[in-house]
Amino acid sequence: MTAASVAVPPEMSAQDAELLSVAQALLDRVWQQDRHEVATALRTADGRIHTGVHVEGSCRRSSVCAEGVALGTARGALAPGAPLAVTSVVSVQIKPAGRFRIIAPCGVCRELISDYCPDAVVWLTTVDGDRPVPAHALDLLPEKSRRRW
Repeated sequence: MTAASVAVPPEMSAQDAELLSVAQALLDRVWQQDRHEVATALRTADGRIHTGVHVEGSCRRSSVCAEGVALGTARGALAPGAPLAVTSVVSVQIKPAGRFRIIAPCGVCRELISDYCPDAVVWLTTVDGDRPVPAHALDLLPEKSRRRW
């Protein structure tokens, strides 16, 4: 499937625009309706990019979000004992009109990202304007109780 790309928001850095491009290219390559509909690209503090693809399960509960896959991939690439430090996260979906769209992580992924990377910038699309904006991971969960990891 070849979908129309998201225009890079003017406030998006070149590094985050690269994440957007990587996520779109990945999803364009692997998209399958009802199976693989979201892709995530994230950057770790060392500058590396890691990706993940949504994997839908037949009973829904077994489904795994792209953000969790990308976080696990990033963690697996680190040296033993090295902390998982993510600086930016971009997730995309292809809408029925055949256009990419930056999407916000679900509640579970917001928890996961903020648990491991509370200072990460997460790109999301606003509900009222369909405009991509950056947010800090902890801002996506007001009053989140914090525990040490």
